[in-house]
Amino acid sequence: MKTRVELNNKRILVTGSPGFIGANLVMRLLNTMTGGTVVSLDNMNDYYDPKLKEYRLGLIEKTSSLVEHTFIKGSIADKSLIDSLFEKYHFDIVVNLAAQAGVRYSIDHPDVYIESNIIGFYNILEVCRHNPVEHLVYASSSSVYGGNKKVPFSTDDKVDNPVSLYAATKKSNELLAHAYSKLYNIPSTGLRFFTVYGPAGRPDMFYFSATQKLVAGEKIKIFNYGNMKRDFTYIDDIVEGIIRVMQGAPEKKNGDDGLPLPPYAVYNIGGGQPENLLDYISTLQEELVRADVLPAYYDFEGHRELVGMQAGDVPITYADSKALEKDYGFTPKIGIREGLRAFAEWYAKYYGKA
Repeated sequence: MKTRVELNNKRILVTGSPGFIGANLVMRLLNTMTGGTVVSLDNMNDYYDPKLKEYRLGLIEKTSSLVEHTFIKGSIADKSLIDSLFEKYHFDIVVNLAAQAGVRYSIDHPDVYIESNIIGFYNILEVCRHNPVEHLVYASSSSVYGGNKKVPFSTDDKVDNPVSLYAATKKSNELLAHAYSKLYNIPSTGLRFFTVYGPAGRPDMFYFSATQKLVAGEKIKIFNYGNMKRDFTYIDDIVEGIIRVMQGAPEKKNGDDGLPLPPYAVYNIGGGQPENLLDYISTLQEELVRADVLPAYYDFEGHRELVGMQAGDVPITYADSKALEKDYGFTPKIGIREGLRAFAEWYAKYYGKA
């Protein structure tokens, strides 16, 4: 059972905005809520070009809305900042999307993952403990499944063997959230995102970085010699899923011992249809030509390099999202052709045509 959570006229904190998912979520809230307050928070770090975050922030600021919006530049690892925001706004709903992302980056830069994904998330949990919230929604990742060979990946699967520090921090988030839900009766829902893509996305994601390399005339590396499958999920589907989840919190109830049963849940959000990486690349190339990002005569074969598997990567991701469909009536619907076309058209406008 879910407890209905009304979004209108509420005070909502979205961390990780203007990150990719965070910015799109904030714009959706500003477009649909009829009243209330949205506060978004991000440290605007240089993990990738901050100009892209500034661009997304500009889109947020241009969104006309009946809702008051305030952007705060800061880190969730700054406990005094998080405490002061709650003292000022008394948030009803928290969506924690702030995190240091990237599997490969975590191999060479472990410190920032501990700071943001562990200490930062702990700060969020602590402030929710002392300030009752209706619902805490937070980002997990499909990376927690590691080298799981059983597909599709289910939230019932054992995920105790992460293959990257990033995955380990995300699994830790789920464990910490469960403990706080049990101890302090905090309704929390974790969302395991599967390879999110779309316009103004993260430049470190393959579709984006591959486009930039092709435009520069460089070769793109295709890992595991192309024997990879990914459950790609378009950004609009992700945001729709988050909005629905925000409105349905795990129910608070007591067990036979009179103590709270943890109001806790974890869901997959994925397309539910893993795509072969080589097919995905071919579709991307076709859409880049269609949008005039690359010329029709471009030598794509000459700019591909098949290489072996790299540390921290997995050969397949595949979401079992039946629970999300059952509990929230939601299934991602946007296919890779439509999604990559939107990305290519945005890229042409943002960076210019060939």
